Order: sequence, then structure tokens, then C-alpha cells
Amino acid sequence: MSPRFPAHLLGRFHRVFLCVVAILCAGLTGCTALVSPINALPANRVPDAFLGTPRANDVPINLARLRIEKPKEYLLDSDDILAISIDSVLGQEGEAPPVAFPQPGSDLPPAIGYPFPVTEEGTIILPLIDPISVRGMTLSQVREKIRKAYMDDNDILQEDRIIVTLMRKRTVRVIVIRQDQDASQGLGQGFNNQGGGAGRVNQRSDQSGRGVVLDLPADEADLMHALAQTGGLPGINAKNEVMIQRGGQANFQERDQFTLDFYKENYVNGEPCRIPPPLPGDPSIEKIPLRLPPGQVPKFTQEDIRLNDGDIVFVEARAAEVFYAGGLLNGGEYPLPRDYDLDVLGAVALTGGRIGAPNTGGIGGAGSLVNGAPPQQLIVLRKTPNNGQIAIEVDLFRAVNDPSYRILVQPGDTLILRYRPVDEAINFGLGTFFTYGISELFGRRR
Repeated sequence: MSPRFPAHLLGRFHRVFLCVVAILCAGLTGCTALVSPINALPANRVPDAFLGTPRANDVPINLARLRIEKPKEYLLDSDDILAISIDSVLGQEGEAPPVAFPQPGSDLPPAIGYPFPVTEEGTIILPLIDPISVRGMTLSQVREKIRKAYMDDNDILQEDRIIVTLMRKRTVRVIVIRQDQDASQGLGQGFNNQGGGAGRVNQRSDQSGRGVVLDLPADEADLMHALAQTGGLPGINAKNEVMIQRGGQANFQERDQFTLDFYKENYVNGEPCRIPPPLPGDPSIEKIPLRLPPGQVPKFTQEDIRLNDGDIVFVEARAAEVFYAGGLLNGGEYPLPRDYDLDVLGAVALTGGRIGAPNTGGIGGAGSLVNGAPPQQLIVLRKTPNNGQIAIEVDLFRAVNDPSYRILVQPGDTLILRYRPVDEAINFGLGTFFTYGISELFGRRR
């Protein structure tokens, strides 16, 4: 005869089962996923237009493209200063000409002779002859022109004792404004993590930056030299581009009128449901990219990176590219990297979430003796044009195994980690059973 299960234990099992079922059914009405539903599109079905562009594969451009090519021979223009020695015409006959040594850091050799600046008309004025036009000429061409004027045209000199050297190159004055460098320390501050969790944004730089006025030699007046003399390439707190605002080409009145007409046509009198186009760029501003996607080549030319008097080189601070976390994640504002991608798995890890780890606290405080199902539903709220929004649902378990679910986090995204309804039911049921059911099952008989 088979042993019979004790009647008192069978009754206890029956009561525990009914209790768990009743509490579970009541608890389901309070589940977050059911009370606060979010209509979301699965991550693997989101159109490409809403997924953003990867930035990790961007390739830095060749820095030599930021430098103008030096001519084989220096070409003269206004504000250059020549050193000229003409025996018996400049100074006393037989007297050694003066020698001027260049400033430290200059690539010029010592200059021999007396200084003669090139005028605004592009000429030099020498004694006993008419002004000589030297604009666009080399030193050897200028020497030959002086020799011809003194010996062939006017028969002033009998012997060719003429020396022409360059005493000082003309300079180009530009202003460099860098928001990636602190005005007091000269270093970019970026995000300040004091008082917050790892990577959390609590305080931003005031973006005041610092400004420098540079006098660049004419044959070195380019973007590379301007950056090199003010701290190098833009730091991680700056955009991956440099703007050159042309001081001599800016027509502010014309630009202001164009802006007013554009907004009046597209934003005031336009259709209310139409998405207005962005304002076209200012033609007096050159934007030079420093990184490009694979397969793209720079479109700027040598003239685009050449600097002229009055130009402003602007290294703009990178906008606060952040995402926000909520739900079961550590709530807060977190910075996005500039040069590499952050996907949803990395974002969850960054915000303190556990990917694939069991639940350690149950739900609703119900029992921590048994690890329950971890939260797996990640909702990504993403902004769209014209103040719209799209909600994307990411199953973290699938994202671990399927890259199509591992979408990239974009600036302004809000990430909300939640339990799925089935996970909430499992955790609630397990917590209730192991805190109440077992004690009831194996409690002492009264």
C-alpha cells in the first residue's frame, strides 16, 4: 500500500497555492508596465532615418590639408621690408652695409643693407630713380630691376654692387577664439563630475574660452599655424570642425535682411503643419571639418584655409550632447562621447544598470531570498523634427545576442528601464511565495 501524503501538509499546500494566486492576481493590477503603458516600436523595426549616423568610423583628415603650400620663392607685396645695399648710393663708398639679424623663430637669414618697406602701391622708393614696382616679384627679380634702373636706364652705377635681401615678411593679423580652452587655465574643462556618479553631468563649462590675436607671416597664414600657436587641434570639448569667419567679406546688413526675409517667408507666413527648412549658412563663414565618414574626401581648397587680415578663427565648444536616464536606471544626465558610438547596452552599463544579471531586490520589497527576473524592457524616447517624438522598445536580452536591437544612443534621448509584465508577475509571485508560502508550509503545527 503506497504511503499517503500527510493530510495537514496537503492542506497547507492548498492554502499556500490559493494565497499566492490571489495575491498575484491582485498584484498584477499594480504592475508598472500595465498601469503606465508606453506605445513603442521594436528596435529592429525602426526606420533608418530615426537611428542616427554612426560617428565611430569617422576618419581624421590629413593635417597637411590645413596648411597652405609655400611657394618656392617668396613673392613680395605691401608691408614687406627689404634690406638693400647699393655701393656708393646708399651709405659711404666702400663702407660695409649694416646687417640685421632676424627675430627668434624666423626662417629668414640675416638681412644685409638698409631697410626699404614696400608701400601700399606695391613699390619701393630708392634715391636718384623713380619708384620701382615690386608687387608679386621675387628677390632676384627685384635685384635685376634695380640693377637695370641704376646701370642701363640712368647710367648711375658703373659696377654691379647691389644686394637685395628680405628683412621682414609682411604679416596677417587674425583673431583666434577657442571655447575648448578655459580663459584662466588654458585648458578645456568640459563636464565636471564632482558630486555625481560616474560620467554624470552636474556642471558644464561656461564656454567663455579665450581669445588670441596672432600676427602670422604671409606664407604661414593658414589654419594649421593658427591652431598650432593657440594650443593645437580642438579638444574633446569642441566640435570636430573649425569655423573661419571672413572679416573682409562679411556684409552684416545684407545678411540681416536675408535672415529677416527668410524667417518671414518660412516661419510666419508658411503653412503651420509644414516643417520649415533650416536657415542657409552664411557665405562669409567657412566650416572646415576635421573628421569625415569613410569614403568622403575634404571639399575645402587651399584658398578656404588661407587666412587674411581681419579673419576670425572660431573653435566652438561642442553642444552639451547628453542623454537622460530614468525608471530602474540611476536617474540623471549623462554625456555622450564625441568620437565614438554609445549603444543602448553601453548606456545601461554607464547608468548603473545590470545587463543579464538577476534581480537582487525583488519587486515592491517582496523578498530578497531568491533572485528574480531582471528588467529587460528599455524604452528609448527619441526626439524627431518639429518637436515630435518616437518611442523605441529594446529587449535587452535580445540586444545582447542580436545587434539589430543594439541601437545607438543619440543626443537628447531619454532611456527608461522597466520590467516586462511577465517579469513583474514572476518576481512578485516568487517573492510572495518565498517570504510567506514557505513559512506557512513548514511552520509549526498549532
